[in-house]
Amino acid sequence: MAARTAPIRLLIVDDHEVVRIGLGAVLDLTPGLKVVGQASRKDEAKQLSLKLKPDLVLLDIRLPDGSGVEAARDILAACPNTRVLFLTSFADDHTVLEAILSGGQGYVLKDIASDSLVKAIKTVASGQPLMDPRLTKYTLHLIKHGPAQSGASKRPLLSPQEQRLLPLVAEGLTNKEIAVQLNLSEKTVKNYLANIYSKLQIGRRSQVAAFYAGSFKNLSAPLPSK
Repeated sequence: MAARTAPIRLLIVDDHEVVRIGLGAVLDLTPGLKVVGQASRKDEAKQLSLKLKPDLVLLDIRLPDGSGVEAARDILAACPNTRVLFLTSFADDHTVLEAILSGGQGYVLKDIASDSLVKAIKTVASGQPLMDPRLTKYTLHLIKHGPAQSGASKRPLLSPQEQRLLPLVAEGLTNKEIAVQLNLSEKTVKNYLANIYSKLQIGRRSQVAAFYAGSFKNLSAPLPSK
């Protein structure tokens, strides 16, 4: 693949002005990056994405007029060539899962070092999914143990057999091909997939692939961990 010559065009979306200005100043001075716009609200983010067609949107989870997850869905539906990298302070189970299933390609925490953030931007802009290792543990826990519950009765979100389907769906295999790989009937695979859709509250194979990428395929450059 030929090396990219044009800079990565960025739209920064955060409701804190100081954060936007600081990020913009740092990233705009970084070789290979160009900040083309800034937004503080969900609707403004969508409008600027349509107008500017950025390569990547650096997006906060919490915005004054809605969530960054909603913004990501709107942006990706309107601008399919744009990629979304969530930059968030929130790492609870529900938020992480929603972010993964929104179609965003990257998820990092706001205390990330500036050089690691630049690497994350370049990784996601190149088409590779990325997740901060500290977020990965939440989705793995959610798959194995389900949402946080009181008492002792905790059940896995996905069964072991359903978990086996995830990488095969992510690879783009059909139900028939998955059935051959796992020595199952095609009808059984279809039923397992329906269970996965129901448990994750999704409806498309691409969302299953995004969930798998966010949960299991930590393709990031080294990021700080605590």
